[in-house]
Amino acid sequence: MDLLNLFLNHNKLAMNDIIRLSGVPKSSAHRMVGSLADMGFLTKDADGMYALGLLFLQFGNLVAERLDIRHVAVPDMLRLRDGIDEAVHLAVRDGDFSMYVEKLDTDHPVRLFTKIGRKAPLYAGASSRILLAFMPDAERERYLSEVRLEKIGDGTIVSMGKLRETLALTRKTGYSFSRSELENYTAELCAPIFDHAGRMAAGLSIAGPEVRFGEDRLPELIRTVKQTAHDISRKLGYAGPPIAL
Repeated sequence: MDLLNLFLNHNKLAMNDIIRLSGVPKSSAHRMVGSLADMGFLTKDADGMYALGLLFLQFGNLVAERLDIRHVAVPDMLRLRDGIDEAVHLAVRDGDFSMYVEKLDTDHPVRLFTKIGRKAPLYAGASSRILLAFMPDAERERYLSEVRLEKIGDGTIVSMGKLRETLALTRKTGYSFSRSELENYTAELCAPIFDHAGRMAAGLSIAGPEVRFGEDRLPELIRTVKQTAHDISRKLGYAGPPIAL
């Protein structure tokens, strides 16, 4: 797994790079890489460079297809995207990170570059912070007691006091908004999706260049995103009231 994780940040690696980056003994690295290649998890090109095999694409597609929330959410995401003409994302928690599991782009000539599978720490960005805000209290406190806040973009929250205040406000208002937290000059607005048991299931967000999220437009965007997230929650069996729509 340590060897495979190297390819999360590298498209291709030579054997010497794998050994150096992993710290695995040379003989063990050769044996494990050979086994991974034999099973189809890695491929080797004519130059001796290794890359992830197509088997991951097959597994990845199966995982995506079996995430029921995607099937439930996509029709509403399409309606949201077409109604406001901004990119729409569906994010879920993956340990101490958020991950985009669905994205619908726009035809804007100036767009925010994001992709399915993108991860971000739970304290940074609207879709990450919505997951943190509605996490069970004990889990959230565990995370806050252990996390080290690091600056990613100009607007990243690096004060624990400010982060706690922002999380409390998010729980009260039912949405999270960020500017330049993960990438400068971008904005993201996110609302929570709940399942049949009232648990946080995902975050529904819209994102784009910061200039398209002005104060005059923001109230309507907030209302629309929150309503769409609530509609998806209802389809998942959530019977609770919307949060301050």
